[in-house]
Amino acid sequence: MALTREDREKFLAEPLVAALAVDAGEDGRAPLMVPIWYQYEPGGDIWIMTGRNSRKAAAIGAAGRFALMVDRVEPTVRYVSVEGPVVDTVQATREQLVELSARYLEPGKVEAYVDFLWNDDSDQVVIRMRPQRWISSDLGEA
Repeated sequence: MALTREDREKFLAEPLVAALAVDAGEDGRAPLMVPIWYQYEPGGDIWIMTGRNSRKAAAIGAAGRFALMVDRVEPTVRYVSVEGPVVDTVQATREQLVELSARYLEPGKVEAYVDFLWNDDSDQVVIRMRPQRWISSDLGEA
C-alpha cells in the first residue's frame, strides 16, 4: 500500500541511512549507489554532506539531480524513494556537521566524530535536493 504524503514525509524524516543513487556518467558502469546520512524535515529540501572532491559530488554536480531510498523491516516492511533536482551546493559549516552527526550518533560520540572529520577533511559541501518524485510503500508485516 502506498503511503500518504504525510506518512512518507514523516518516514523520510526518521534518522535512517539512505542509499544515494546518481548517474555518474561513466560508460559501461551502473549508476553510483552508496549509503549516506541525510537531513530532512517534512515539506522541505533534503540535504547531504560530502567531500567537495568526492566521486559523489562530481557525479551529482554533473547530473544535477540524485535519488535517495530509505527502508526498514520492523515493525513493518516500509520504504520511501525520492528523486529530484539539486537546488543548492554550498560550503558546509561545522554546525551542519554537528546537526547531521547528532541525528545518527549517540550524544557522547558526536563531538569526537565531528572533531575527527572536521580536522581531517574540512572541505565538505552541503548539497540540497528538492523532492520531486516519490515512490513509497508499506508492505505490512510481510
